[in-house]
Amino acid sequence: MEHAPIVVHRVSPSGGRRVSLRARGRETVLGLAHSDPDVIEFLRRAEVPDPDEVVLGGPPSTIEWQGDAPHVYEAEPPDTDVP
Repeated sequence: MEHAPIVVHRVSPSGGRRVSLRARGRETVLGLAHSDPDVIEFLRRAEVPDPDEVVLGGPPSTIEWQGDAPHVYEAEPPDTDVP
C-alpha cells in the first residue's frame, strides 16, 4: 500500500500537529503546526509545489490527516462535567 507523502499527525495533548514529509524512503519532520497557514509554510519551505492547494484541497494520495479531523489543531478539552 502506498502512503501519502505528506503526513499531518494527530493533535498533541498540548495542541498542534506534527507535520512530516515522506521522500526517498525517509520521513522528515517539518515542524509543529498550529494552523493551516503553518502547514502551508512548512510545505513551501520544503519546496512542495502548490502548498495551498495541497493543504486546502489535496487528495488523500497527497496528504494524510492522521488521528483527528483535517484542519483541527487544538486538543479536545477534558470533560470536566463531573456529577
